[in-house]
Amino acid sequence: QVQLVESGGGSVQSGGSLRLSCAVTGDATTSFCMAWFRQAPGKEREGVANIWPDAGRIHYADSVHGRFTTSFDSAKNTLYLQMNNLRFEDTATYYCAARLSWPCTTTKDDYKYWGQGTQVTVSS
Repeated sequence: QVQLVESGGGSVQSGGSLRLSCAVTGDATTSFCMAWFRQAPGKEREGVANIWPDAGRIHYADSVHGRFTTSFDSAKNTLYLQMNNLRFEDTATYYCAARLSWPCTTTKDDYKYWGQGTQVTVSS
């Protein structure tokens, strides 16, 4: 089993920055896809970004493009989401996810393994 443990959430003012981390343990293969999703109260979980480390491919949702950056540190087996110029609309619970298949997608049902979620709150 693959286990994902998230950290780094918190409360910031509009324009601030946060970096989320997702530590990966377990039986992950060398070829896999990882992704970030977020879910605001009363709304459906939506894709934020995904990354296929072996292929060097990254995709961002239009709403965060240019402000968020995701990366994977193979030495630490950790996924990161650097969030800059945060907006009130970014307020949500953020989840990292993994699937042992490729290419990466933005569909939550494609991902088998999930982190516990970390809250990001942006005040305006």
